[in-house]
Amino acid sequence: MDIKSEDSAEVTSGFEIDNPADITIRPIGIVKNNCLKPPLVAGKDGLKLNGEYEETIEKFHSVREDISEIILKEEYAGLLEDIEDYSHIVILYWGHEITEEGRSLKKVHPMGVETNPLTGLFCTCSPARPNPVLTKVVRLLEVKGNVLKVSGLDAIDKSPVIDIKPYVIEFYPRDDVRIPDWMKVIVENYEE
Repeated sequence: MDIKSEDSAEVTSGFEIDNPADITIRPIGIVKNNCLKPPLVAGKDGLKLNGEYEETIEKFHSVREDISEIILKEEYAGLLEDIEDYSHIVILYWGHEITEEGRSLKKVHPMGVETNPLTGLFCTCSPARPNPVLTKVVRLLEVKGNVLKVSGLDAIDKSPVIDIKPYVIEFYPRDDVRIPDWMKVIVENYEE
């Protein structure tokens, strides 16, 4: 694959970007929990809180302790061997309730809060994305056969799980990490 810069636009050869047959994602399991509605909803009017601000922020705080089960297809149970040696794992899941309108957003107010700057979608952790692949680092509590019990998963009930990876903090940069001021405020509010 050749990539060249031409008038600030990326040009590719030998790779068809818009061919939907290029990628197939198959769920490996499903999330089972009591979270029936997402805290954020994406639509034609952008990203909005699903309820009052205080209620939504409380939901973000409580999710750290909420218990979810990840029920894998039986055929993948063997892939979990030795995963209990990790305290945390990364769950990749599909935002299955994100509408086409939500998937077409270009800019959002992060966390659906209009005092946050309207910013490009890829600069946010918004669930509304062209491909709603969502990730969360969770605490692994228990493994029984093809079922993982975790805390801290912000997925809604019946979210398709598309992958699981171990969380190894040393694989992620910790020095010289920079985030914008508005994200620092979001992080502070999340940690309260």
